[in-house]
Amino acid sequence: MKSLFSQGPLLSARLILFVIISIVMMTMDHRYQHLENLRSDLSLVLEPLRQVIDLPFVLADGISETFATRTRLLSENKELRTQNLLLKGQLQKFSALESENMRLRALLDSSFKVGDKVLIAELVRVDLDPFTRQFVINKGSNDNIYIGQPLLDADGIIGQVIHVSRYSSTAMLITDPSHALPIQMNSTGQRAIAVGTGRPNELELLHMPSNTRLREGELLVSSGLGGRFPAGYPVARVSSVRNVPGQAYLHVIAEPVAKLQRSREVLLVWPADNPLDRAAAQTATEATGNETTQPTGEATR
Repeated sequence: MKSLFSQGPLLSARLILFVIISIVMMTMDHRYQHLENLRSDLSLVLEPLRQVIDLPFVLADGISETFATRTRLLSENKELRTQNLLLKGQLQKFSALESENMRLRALLDSSFKVGDKVLIAELVRVDLDPFTRQFVINKGSNDNIYIGQPLLDADGIIGQVIHVSRYSSTAMLITDPSHALPIQMNSTGQRAIAVGTGRPNELELLHMPSNTRLREGELLVSSGLGGRFPAGYPVARVSSVRNVPGQAYLHVIAEPVAKLQRSREVLLVWPADNPLDRAAAQTATEATGNETTQPTGEATR
């Protein structure tokens, strides 16, 4: 115990000596930069150790930034796709509007309304029955969807809603054999009825007189008659015109402009003059309850 305490003065002297040496070295380094080379050499030696110590933090930051960037890109991509679909849906009418302007119709606004209310829905199931053309979307009565509501994609009319439940709805494509759609020729305004044939990309025009001026590639747009589909939306292009000998009517086949077999999202449209908009106090199913008793083909005429 005596020898242990006898080291006290010696330790104090060492501490004072080291403090003096440290002060002298810091003064020399500050004034004359004598230790700059030593500091540089020590930094070079310790750099690998510093990188090894920082590596977990660098990896964690990189992984976090990667996931954050991917999430942000996915969100931006979804938002841009939504905006693109909405803009394309609004731009569909421009071709029909241009033709109407060329024909100097005085009541353009009565046929073409660019302010229709729309809602985007996604396809959740497609009916594979070869005799029907139907699919299910993820919007229902909670979103004010109603029976007979028209559906579009970015290129044209797809079909209409035929059944509504709370969280989903069933829609019929315009190519379904029981579907009929009032249309008119975009160039002349002549009206006709386009019915589904059951084939994936084919419509037939009924009762077209044999003297009708009709050519392949003619754009057909919705006429708005019947109040089911808004006027001026693209429907199909004529793909075949055949004059059958002895028949009073042409055999006309048209191809829908909408991507019926490839669309993943659709636009649900509320026409500006829709009676449901004027009866907001009633639910969509109540407002259309009387329509459910009518055959689908008749309701579209």
